[in-house]
Amino acid sequence: MRPALPALLLGATCIALSPIFVRVSDVGPTASAFWRVALAAPLLWPLLALSPKGAARPDWRLLLAAGFAFAGDLGFWHWSIQFTSVANSTLLANLASLFVTLAAWIFWRQRPSPLFLAGLAAALAGVALLVHTSLSFAASALLGDALGVVTAVFYAGYILAVKELRDRGAGTLYVMAVTTTLTAVLLFPVALASGESLLPQSALGWAKLIGLAWISHCAGQGLIAYSLAHLPAAFSSVSLLFQPVMAALFAWILLAEPLVPLQIAGGLIVLAGIYLARRGSA
Repeated sequence: MRPALPALLLGATCIALSPIFVRVSDVGPTASAFWRVALAAPLLWPLLALSPKGAARPDWRLLLAAGFAFAGDLGFWHWSIQFTSVANSTLLANLASLFVTLAAWIFWRQRPSPLFLAGLAAALAGVALLVHTSLSFAASALLGDALGVVTAVFYAGYILAVKELRDRGAGTLYVMAVTTTLTAVLLFPVALASGESLLPQSALGWAKLIGLAWISHCAGQGLIAYSLAHLPAAFSSVSLLFQPVMAALFAWILLAEPLVPLQIAGGLIVLAGIYLARRGSA
């Protein structure tokens, strides 16, 4: 368990750097979402080829669903980062765990516990404070917050699809390689149609995109996948709340993005709500 906990925290830290890479990127939000997966795929496939082969047969409907959901997750999140604060966009994207349980309630009649409902109420109260803070910054920040919530919905869909694939015996690296490739295929025409700048103009611009793909996507997701196989699920899900905290800290240090008291209070309430909800749905 000892090496798994540092791996979990390091993985969350790597993912927390992703909004920083997106914000300083030379290309547009949709283009950076495309490069995030397009540059990660050539690293994942050789790793998959060297890994032990699993016996599970691929379910392409689930893989396509996961790829579509992940494309929506990245596309909306990268746009959210452009309009609102890194802290808000990351916190709101982490509402995905609440949407997962709500989906189980609506579609599979899995009645949530009172603890989950209390966590949901707390998280929504925290979101209200975050939105109130955004309105004091700029009108466009409210759009960014809304896109953050949409991100959470898509991310919840991705989590549900990946969980079903893992339950059917698909390997983590296999799921990552295939869904990453499918996501790149789906995002490429969207990036072209968006009219955004698609290619970085310098070596530093490419370095930022490679950092987004290799550090945030491959290393971050890989370390978390490793840790989840060695840690209790409830403990792991709570520890991943480390990610939005680190994202806000990086934005404060590297981007000089301010954190006002009301925003900090809202963020803490959201984190507490997610914590309670995850405990209540474990």
